Amino acid sequence: MNTKKVFSKVAAAALAGTMLLSCAYAAGTDTKSAALTTGLTQSTGIVNSTSKKPKYVFLFIGDGMSYPQFQAASDYLGAVADTDNDDILDGNKALNFMNFPVAGSAVTYDSTSFCPDSASTATSISTGHKTYSGTINMDETMTVKYETIAEQLKDEGYDIGVVSSVNLNHATPAAFYCHQASRNNYYEIGEELIASDFDYFAGGALLKPNGADGDKESLYDRAEEAGYKVVNTQAEAEKISAKDEKVLLISEKLADGDSISYENDRANGEWALADYVDKGIEVLSDNDKGFFMMVEGGKIDWACHANDAGSAINDTLALADAVDEALEFAKDHADETLILVTGDHETGGLTIGYAGTDYDTYLTNLTNQKISYAKFDSDYVTKYKENQTSFEDMMKDVEQLFGLKMSGAEDDKLVLTDYEIGLLKEAYAKTLADEKADEENQAEYVLYGTYEPLSVTITHLLNNKSGIDFTSYSHTGLPVAVFAKGVGQDEFGGYYDNTQIYHKLADLMDIK
Repeated sequence: MNTKKVFSKVAAAALAGTMLLSCAYAAGTDTKSAALTTGLTQSTGIVNSTSKKPKYVFLFIGDGMSYPQFQAASDYLGAVADTDNDDILDGNKALNFMNFPVAGSAVTYDSTSFCPDSASTATSISTGHKTYSGTINMDETMTVKYETIAEQLKDEGYDIGVVSSVNLNHATPAAFYCHQASRNNYYEIGEELIASDFDYFAGGALLKPNGADGDKESLYDRAEEAGYKVVNTQAEAEKISAKDEKVLLISEKLADGDSISYENDRANGEWALADYVDKGIEVLSDNDKGFFMMVEGGKIDWACHANDAGSAINDTLALADAVDEALEFAKDHADETLILVTGDHETGGLTIGYAGTDYDTYLTNLTNQKISYAKFDSDYVTKYKENQTSFEDMMKDVEQLFGLKMSGAEDDKLVLTDYEIGLLKEAYAKTLADEKADEENQAEYVLYGTYEPLSVTITHLLNNKSGIDFTSYSHTGLPVAVFAKGVGQDEFGGYYDNTQIYHKLADLMDIK
């Protein structure tokens, strides 16, 4: 999730004008299809009069998840399942949402860039408006606030839930309840979280809960004063029920960045994203009017920023597990439920295929990764620096945790070449010296980005030996998929702008 880019006022104004013209044009055409089509299709704001309004709406957003992320996860499952060794590829295994009856695509550019950030793209999804990267639910002048679909449904009497695997005042979850010129206004975003009066928040901890300088009243204390039941242990979370009218549930076992654990790192018994969704259904479903729940798989994005394909795939699977909870709920409410699964943008320029493996992939290699890059940094790299651990001893951990090895059978795809060993030694020297890449040094930045040189080199090598590659440490301009199942599903087919996700949903819900 990159920070707001700096553009010249002249260029930004010109680009903003182009976006406004584009949005004005978009409102004038209407093409509906239950399959992917060519050409940009838009909604007029008119839903077929026979359409029924859904009572329960789930909106799943894989942060940084576009076609490469869920296809890589699907191919990975297929590769792992293909164990008959008959030289015939059995194919992939579709994730649950890939089998939804309606699939559409949404373009993601914002008023800043064709490679947008989470603040602006989540704004498009939640309000139907474009804005600058780094801005949440405000226009380009930073003076006009946009009302979100969640706020509008709250006014209509629906219960509202916001769930995320990252911080609850991070850009994507924040885009459903706050209005800030900068996504970095964490304390102010937290204040709006409390003022939203939404019914269920669950996930990672609030950033800057005592303000940027640490001199403000705790947001958690203020939430309790506003009537929220603030919970930060799993034992307490398990006791939460529909009787608890307003809940702020923070993960007990916080990981990197005070988020919930990567799926690669989650301990037995530790709640996954799916558990927070399941509890949210319990809290919200007793409302006669219905509910709206936004669920973000935020660590897909974080893993792709770091070019950690193994962690990205496993967190994409964790998102699919969370979707399973909605599908299970919908079994008893089939004629009342709508489930949407999409992404806000693509991260990392992930691709299935690598120059070094030609037409081959070896995705089962990724089963050897037992830990995320972030936990490897905190639990291992820190000790390497303290103890100045030898390269040979460090490689013992790497073989155990990632499968990469210095020697082995000739046909072992995880044995490192002399060239690859050289890359690791160079990266390890920088890590032991506690040096990050010089961002002004093109060669170093391409190799390491802003990450720990050793860790990112390990994941790069494992990715490449698996037939996976990344082009960037930032976001890209790929469109995202929009999968729909349930009441009103046919509205979400076609190829359209991401702002139309809001308009199609608002139309279905009779939001004016």
